[in-house]
Amino acid sequence: MTVSDFPRTPRQRWLAVLARAPQDTLERAVTQWLPAGGDELVRAPECGMVMLRGRVGGTGDAFNLGEATVTRCAVRVDAHLGVGYVLGRSRRHAQLVATLDALLQEPRLHGRLLDEVIEPLARQQAGQRTQRSRELASSKVEFFTMMRGDA
Repeated sequence: MTVSDFPRTPRQRWLAVLARAPQDTLERAVTQWLPAGGDELVRAPECGMVMLRGRVGGTGDAFNLGEATVTRCAVRVDAHLGVGYVLGRSRRHAQLVATLDALLQEPRLHGRLLDEVIEPLARQQAGQRTQRSRELASSKVEFFTMMRGDA
């Protein structure tokens, strides 16, 4: 079972899509959709570390795999609080994710933002995953064990 197998709320889904989206795409979306009042920083972007956990064989005992740098941010747009968490040290990327998260909580913008920003990004990311899977599958090596004599 992978992380993508777990059920997600709609907000978890759009946050995941935004966190993986290219920063320049998010810049264009925020420029287009952010109202004149702008956004207010509630928690300025800050970098930190998280511990990554793994499992032997994907299902076995958990172990600490290592640490990763994460940047987080929280902004307010009108009455909506948006949060952004991204891998790496891009403060601006985290702020853009938080701003779009807040905008997606606005009922009058929600449907249009999903249709015009989130779904195209999700389709693009799915296509990239499919392409990468095909590339990796072409180099897959099958290992097998041969037995000698009587077993």
